[in-house]
Amino acid sequence: MSNSISSILYSIRRNHALEHATIQILSARKKYNFLAGYSDWRGFWVLGEVDTLDLQNAAREALNRLKGGESRLAVHPHCGTNFAVSGLLAGTAAMLALAGADSSRKKFERFPLVISLVTLALIAAQPLGPKAQQHLTTCPQPGDLEIASVRIAPFQFARVHRILTNGSQE
Repeated sequence: MSNSISSILYSIRRNHALEHATIQILSARKKYNFLAGYSDWRGFWVLGEVDTLDLQNAAREALNRLKGGESRLAVHPHCGTNFAVSGLLAGTAAMLALAGADSSRKKFERFPLVISLVTLALIAAQPLGPKAQQHLTTCPQPGDLEIASVRIAPFQFARVHRILTNGSQE
């Protein structure tokens, strides 16, 4: 992998961890019911009715706590990584259950097997999704990552904030 691609992925993983930590801190305050986030190499987005100052304070606290070693904040139970792992395992299980069933009747006869294997795959995905977050899609060691700005983004139908970060790359 080229150095610039690995550098971009490293930035995304750090921002993803900071996004999760920020949302977990805001959610713990029980003031905000629905929040969602999306990370990229420049920072992250937070969607939901959140006060800008609260978000700024939570992001700074999240960064400090990650720098202090609270890596558990980087793994969020509602992360898209969990859903992707679940979908991958369930789809693979269904495909395997139907392998070799060349007629509609044979496929229908295997329906109980499909349900059983998909259920087992979803059970297996419960611990694997957070592990994938921990080792692949987040990096809870922010290094010299800093919050550059927190601002409301101009969207018409939802309240969206853009959090920009900076820090030298690995």
